[in-house]
Amino acid sequence: MKKLVLDTHTILWFFNDDDALSVTAETAILDPLNQKFVSIASVWEAAIKISLKKLFFDGGTQEFVRLIEENGFELLPITPEYIFELEKLPYIHRDPFDRIIIATKVEEMNILTKDKNFSEYTSSCIW
Repeated sequence: MKKLVLDTHTILWFFNDDDALSVTAETAILDPLNQKFVSIASVWEAAIKISLKKLFFDGGTQEFVRLIEENGFELLPITPEYIFELEKLPYIHRDPFDRIIIATKVEEMNILTKDKNFSEYTSSCIW
């Protein structure tokens, strides 16, 4: 069993059955033995993009959260430990939402992301 945290684009592609989602990532998500998490930072990011009309998601943020829960994903809060880890991260990646997802590495989770910048911080990326 693996603990997986899905990057924002990963969860969106999964919900939209997008071909951009890799077979490896989809297989990991669909494996019932894996524990899947979505960071509250991804919900926050989606809410901002929806409000700016940069992301269109039927039902808005409430529907996004409902789908997260309906699919058996757990919402991952932002904990002080993540903030402490964030403080130590080199400033390679500037996106604050991605940086907080990267900081979840303190939980020894695998991160499902296509973003190659993540691998500058951790070897536990899956794509």
